[in-house]
Amino acid sequence: MTYEEHLDEVATLLFERYKLSEQAAIQLVMKAQAAGYFSEHDDDPSICTQLRAEQDAKRVFKEYGKPAASKPAAPPHGRTRR
Repeated sequence: MTYEEHLDEVATLLFERYKLSEQAAIQLVMKAQAAGYFSEHDDDPSICTQLRAEQDAKRVFKEYGKPAASKPAAPPHGRTRR
């Protein structure tokens, strides 16, 4: 499969196996791609296989699927109670 087909397959697997929305699965693949996770795949398309897509989906979900740490809530503005 081509590099683009591989990315599509990883997104499809994320959607099917991890019950993400299609948009969330695509965003996860894009996040991993932006971080350089798929650079090796682009350089060597021979590793773009079904088995590798399954492995990549699992790893991408594990590494990039965690929600971002939320910031602590800011204290309310105005008078402070004593």
